[in-house]
Amino acid sequence: MEKIVVIGGGFAGLNLCKRLDPKKFEVALVDRNNYHCFPPLFYQIASSGLVAANICFPFRREFKKMKNVTYHMGHVKNVDTAAKRITTSYETLDYDRLVIAAGSTNNYFGMADLDRDTFGIKTVSEAMHTRDEILDRLERGAICSDPERRRQLLSFLVVGGGPSGVEIAGAIGEMKKYILAKEYPEISPDDMTITLVEASDKLLGAMRKGSQEKALKGLQQLMVNVRLNTAMKGYENKYVEFADGHKEYFETIIWTAGVKGEPIPGLSQEAIGRGNRIVVDEFNRVKGLEDSVMAIGDIALMVSDKYPAGHPQMAQPAIQQARNAAKNLNRGEFSSPFVYHDKGSMATIGKNRAVADLSKVSFSGVFAWWTWLLIHLLSILGMRNKLSVLTNWTWNYLFYSTSLRLLFRPTKYPERRHWGD
Repeated sequence: MEKIVVIGGGFAGLNLCKRLDPKKFEVALVDRNNYHCFPPLFYQIASSGLVAANICFPFRREFKKMKNVTYHMGHVKNVDTAAKRITTSYETLDYDRLVIAAGSTNNYFGMADLDRDTFGIKTVSEAMHTRDEILDRLERGAICSDPERRRQLLSFLVVGGGPSGVEIAGAIGEMKKYILAKEYPEISPDDMTITLVEASDKLLGAMRKGSQEKALKGLQQLMVNVRLNTAMKGYENKYVEFADGHKEYFETIIWTAGVKGEPIPGLSQEAIGRGNRIVVDEFNRVKGLEDSVMAIGDIALMVSDKYPAGHPQMAQPAIQQARNAAKNLNRGEFSSPFVYHDKGSMATIGKNRAVADLSKVSFSGVFAWWTWLLIHLLSILGMRNKLSVLTNWTWNYLFYSTSLRLLFRPTKYPERRHWGD
């Protein structure tokens, strides 16, 4: 059987593994984590609405009935396309065909040390870390006797007005509006500031104007200060420098402003395009390596007249590319070029607040929120996870309360982070 190595177990990699013909292919999935996760709900981990286990599912459990698929834990250190071999943190794997589905990572646009000084929600680990930081600021603010210092501790900046930025800003806004009085009575809502900045002139740039306006209104109702046409230039000693030159103090910065392709050591530079994404043809075959290497999902850059900058780095393009790639591989010939069918976009701003753009209709409010909940609930792997998420959502909806606001301090922590600074 032909041996296929798949790098990355996100939406693209997992869907490909599940659809490859078990009679034709021996598949090895390589991922640094031993679980598949559901990124659209990372913001709920960061805001203490869910725990990581609710939206993660072990690869080995998913593959236990798929005898042709094996999981290999490791971070890819090198790809040798001439020898058809990859080297990970722990082993070396040979392949007949390599499929790169490594996804994307944060893009700080060249600003020094932002990876060290800001917090993200791009991975489960980042979301958990961001949750701990938010809770740490709330607890410290509750016992701070200096009013000015309390306001500093409770100053939050969300950078980026895409779906992730809007959702995490709305979630923190709900904490300010509904949670402080119940669980942090020492803190006045006026002491907590949540600011979202977006470099362009609109939120949710990929959505329609009506949805953008309703998202803005929803955030403002949750006491989030939204600043459009505001670009961040740097961050030093807790002061943010904006493009217009003014500086402002923010204790906690949550970065959602941009992504780039996950670096894959060993690939030639001619295969790397805009945003560190891998250039592919209409069949997701890598430029210059069409016979042996493919790339699918966020990391793939497929340029067309309709998508001159590549397809959106979201779940649906990744899933559809995986299914199309599996169809071509199972057939044994590349005869079906990839065509993206845009099913629309959605974003939630808070309880009973969401916006949705489908192919021919847009809607918002309670109906959009319930639609968002249903679609995301059905998309999570595992019945146990679905029930856990549904239980948490129901309890939070009824009581605006959760038992998940728990701050666990690790016994060892990177030198760049010190609790109590």
